[in-house]
Amino acid sequence: MARKEDQDSLQRTGAAQPAKQTQVQISPDAAEDVAPDQGRPKTSKLSVLLMIVFSGLAIGSDGFNASIIGNLELVMEVIYPKALTTAVASRLSNAFMVGMIIGMLSFGYSSDKLGRKTGAVLTTVILVLGIALSAGASGTDRDGMFWMLIIARGIAGVGAGGEYPVAGAGAAEATDEDLGVRNKRGFIFAMIADLSASLGFAFGALVPLLLLLCFHQEVRHYEAVWRISLALGVIPPLSIFWFRYRMAVSSAYRKSAMQKQTVPYWLALKRYWRPLLGTCGSWFIYNYISYPFGLFSSTIVGRVNPSSSLALTMAWGTLINCFYIPGAFIGGFLSDRVGRRRTMALGYFLQAALGFILGGALGPIEKSLPLFIVLYGVFLTLGEVGPGSTIVVTASESFPTAIRGHAVGFAAAWSKAGAAIGTAVFKPILASWGDDEFRGTQAVFLIGSGFAVLGGLLAWFVFQDVDHALDNEDQAWKDYLAVNGYGDVQWGIASSSAHEPEPKAAQT
Repeated sequence: MARKEDQDSLQRTGAAQPAKQTQVQISPDAAEDVAPDQGRPKTSKLSVLLMIVFSGLAIGSDGFNASIIGNLELVMEVIYPKALTTAVASRLSNAFMVGMIIGMLSFGYSSDKLGRKTGAVLTTVILVLGIALSAGASGTDRDGMFWMLIIARGIAGVGAGGEYPVAGAGAAEATDEDLGVRNKRGFIFAMIADLSASLGFAFGALVPLLLLLCFHQEVRHYEAVWRISLALGVIPPLSIFWFRYRMAVSSAYRKSAMQKQTVPYWLALKRYWRPLLGTCGSWFIYNYISYPFGLFSSTIVGRVNPSSSLALTMAWGTLINCFYIPGAFIGGFLSDRVGRRRTMALGYFLQAALGFILGGALGPIEKSLPLFIVLYGVFLTLGEVGPGSTIVVTASESFPTAIRGHAVGFAAAWSKAGAAIGTAVFKPILASWGDDEFRGTQAVFLIGSGFAVLGGLLAWFVFQDVDHALDNEDQAWKDYLAVNGYGDVQWGIASSSAHEPEPKAAQT
């Protein structure tokens, strides 16, 4: 029977209370998981730790591969001034984003239907293939090379996008195995999803700079710089491939998956429309602000300080991207103590306030470059304190195991739509005033701050704090389906994979 809070939830959705005890069918392979104390092997703390670490590496790899193109375009502008038009640069920036959207939607579905492990292996393979094709891009002329690079970046994006529903759902279920770990899930997810992505962004700016310095900033080596920079993105996904191939199946997935049944999407939407609206909207706004301000940080610094060399401009951009990092620690700490919703709203509103100050007082602020760098960096930090550190954990906790991959993937796709739109309009906004670069720079801060206000209002009025125990929402979902005509669902994994021996690291 559902707990009283679950019954109240059913009443709010308009479903009638079941007159008799709900009969929930569970597949034979998952039956042993219903009673965790009846001999079922529990996932060890080491396995949980490895799942967390490698999920973080996967997300960090995606951040690196997404952000690196910003600085590489500065290099390419020098050696391909005619071929790298504004239109080509926009396609190159957005190809990875479009691929990520496709990957998020497709792997959100497949991770629920085929399993987290299958999804993890496939995303890694596709990502590695796309990176290899990107680093080796060629053509009969420069235009042909750029088209191959655009397509290859799109392929890599499909693999990278698939990581979000796979890693998000998998990490949420891994942290649910132990009460002590569950109570720290906010901080853990801030490390997995936010700190890792922030480090990926920082290294995406740092690696091209280091290679540029290694080649003594000689233009004849610039092609090697961008190709090696792209190729290095293959290291993290390859380093975790074996673990992902051998990863254990979580308890939540073993007993609450809907592998063989068609998901009643209309009922899911009726029950979960509010968290879906909140996660999609907030994630869209967060990436609309975060991606272009991080990706084009070197461009902004170059406009504020046009006398800097290419290497110095890239160095300032790298420093700005490092300001993402402390936000993950602050936001993760707060989310476990004051809640995901309050933390998200606080970060958004503070970011908006600072952005309005930067935009409104840009004239006197830009006269001191260090002051501008610090305030720009804190602007990015506040975005990570709020939505950056909380949105993935909120999305992962707000939905039951059977549709967690679907929901996280769908919300993440909206986030990358925000990133794609943000990066697409960022440079045109900068160029809107022609030679008056001051007005363009001022405009992007004011517009970004306006979106931050909208994100704060969305977080405060739409989100609801949820039960952090995933099994409670799983049971509420089962009861909800039962009273709506889906009482004969075969829950749990429906293959013999549940009885496969777990890797040594995953056994107690």
